[in-house]
Amino acid sequence: MEPEDGVFAVKLARKAIEFWVEHERTLEKPVRFPEDFKTLRGVFTTIHTYPENSLRGCIGYPYPVLPLISGIIRSAAEATQDPRFPPLGREELDKVIIELSILTEPEEIEVKKPEEYLKKIIIGRDGLIIKKGLQSGLLLPQVPAEQGWDVKTFLENLCWKAGMEADEWKSERTEILRFRAEIFAELEPNGEIAAKE
Repeated sequence: MEPEDGVFAVKLARKAIEFWVEHERTLEKPVRFPEDFKTLRGVFTTIHTYPENSLRGCIGYPYPVLPLISGIIRSAAEATQDPRFPPLGREELDKVIIELSILTEPEEIEVKKPEEYLKKIIIGRDGLIIKKGLQSGLLLPQVPAEQGWDVKTFLENLCWKAGMEADEWKSERTEILRFRAEIFAELEPNGEIAAKE
C-alpha cells in the first residue's frame, strides 16, 4: 500500500471513531476514495492511550469479507466498544493514537509435527490465528515484537487468547494460520501518520 493510502486509511479510522463517539452511528463511506479500498481485505483498528501507549481497544476482521473501506469504518467504530474496556469517551479522543493493520489473507501453516512451528513462524512478520473446535484466537504481528516474545511464548499467548491451555498449539487437532500486515499509525493524537515496520 502506498504511504498516502496508509495516511488516508488512518485518518478515515479516526473520523469513524470520532463519529461513533459523538453520534453512536457508523460513519458513511466517503464519496471518493482510492481504488484499492474497494478490494476485500482483513483489517484491525487498534486504539492506544497517549503517551502511555497502553491498549485501549482493538477490533477487526481477520478474513477478507468486506471491502477495505467498509472494514476500516466498521472496525474503527467497534474498537471504541471493545468489551475488555469501558466505551471510549469524548474526553479521550485527543488522548489516544490510532493504529491500522491491513492484513493478507490468513493461510494454514503446514507442519508434520508441532515443533516445526518454531522454525516456520517469524516474529514481527507473522500474525497468527489459532483454531480448535469452537475456540479461536488471534494476535497481530506487532504484538510479539512489542512484547519481546520468542516464537514459543507467542504460541502460548495465542492459546491463552483463545481460552486454551498454553500448550494446546502442540495438539494435532489444532489449526494455526498465519498472515502479514501493513501497519500505519499516528505518532501522536491527530498527528503525523507513518508506516510501522
